[in-house]
Amino acid sequence: MELESDTEHNHNMIIDHKIPTHNMQIDPSRSRFPCCIVWTPLPVVSWLLPFVGHIGIGREDGVILDFAGPNFVCVDNFTFGAVTRYIQISKDKQCSITSHPATMYRSEEEYKLVESGRNQHEHTWDDFLRKSTQEYQHHTYNILTCNCHSFVANNLNRLEFQGGGWNVVNVAIMIFMKGKWVSVKSMIQSYLPFVIIFFVGIIFGGVSFVWFLGLFAFVLVGWYLLGTYCFKNLIKL
Repeated sequence: MELESDTEHNHNMIIDHKIPTHNMQIDPSRSRFPCCIVWTPLPVVSWLLPFVGHIGIGREDGVILDFAGPNFVCVDNFTFGAVTRYIQISKDKQCSITSHPATMYRSEEEYKLVESGRNQHEHTWDDFLRKSTQEYQHHTYNILTCNCHSFVANNLNRLEFQGGGWNVVNVAIMIFMKGKWVSVKSMIQSYLPFVIIFFVGIIFGGVSFVWFLGLFAFVLVGWYLLGTYCFKNLIKL
């Protein structure tokens, strides 16, 4: 009996050693953004409208998930380049999720229960992200009706972040208004193409270019506003 007890104790120590504690330290050099909403500019579109970009969400270990194409959620390879802006979420204060030591150390049995869905009373940040990922692996990507913002909004609603009610519009506004820049360099890289194109457009296109830019912004923003608040089944979450 004593030998069996020692063997079981050593087995539990091995499990604990293999599953390290998740800290909340952001590390841009390794693309690690734990419990964060992350943003990066899109080619061409962000050069014309700098408030438009691609977003994803970070797991507890900092690995980024983003909806990148039909039936495809990208893991640990942010689709359009390095993160330039982020918002870190306090999962314990701002979300309705279970907070207990099992988020740091779990037995093999507990992991199997989570994976099988039988441990219904204990949900962590990563559990909710896993559910959204599984759902979006069966969604068709469409930049106008089901995109990366839809995926992040779906995650935030599952987490009940600030009470829920998230959609593509208020997620985009939040990251644009409250997002922190990773560095000064990332801010310059995000806005410099827009500044160059804007001044070149003014020089060669004059008022016509300004009208085109304004119309483009009006149509794009109008589409998402109408699809979110007027025709609620148009843009999927």
